[in-house]
Amino acid sequence: QPPVAQPEVFTPLSPADPESIGGYTLLARLGSGGMGTVYLARMPAGRTVALKTLRSEHAQDPVLFTRFGEETRAAHRLGGTEFFPAFVDEGEGWFATAYVLGPSLAEAVTAYGPWPERAVRALAAQLADALRSVHEAGYVHRDLKPSNVLITPAGPRLIDLGVARTAGAAQGA
Repeated sequence: QPPVAQPEVFTPLSPADPESIGGYTLLARLGSGGMGTVYLARMPAGRTVALKTLRSEHAQDPVLFTRFGEETRAAHRLGGTEFFPAFVDEGEGWFATAYVLGPSLAEAVTAYGPWPERAVRALAAQLADALRSVHEAGYVHRDLKPSNVLITPAGPRLIDLGVARTAGAAQGA
């Protein structure tokens, strides 16, 4: 089976990035997309977290801000004690979750090539268990893809709940 954890290569903060958000010190960029940026950050108590922000232009859009709030609630409900919630009051949303060391499934396949059948079967079973947990909590992930699966020593971890919906809402979508 391919190694499941490797040293992360972090993208340094750019001059345009803030140095801190809500008391969390930003250390590096973990990634960014159309909705926002995810930073590696340190809590005031010293714990390392992943801090996701909503782009300021999206914070002014009621639909997108609501969607971000839904992602925050889903992450809180699914993350249990690994979730450290917070929002700024000025309309720019953010939340922090436990930082998980490990490559995405996409990165692991790119780095190591095709996996042995046994490893793929084990991963599929673990992903089915993870999705069952999501569904039992009343959500549908709706964006399951290799870049949204982190490979960790404890098993795969689903990330990016940005398009997750409650099961009832997903049926109407």
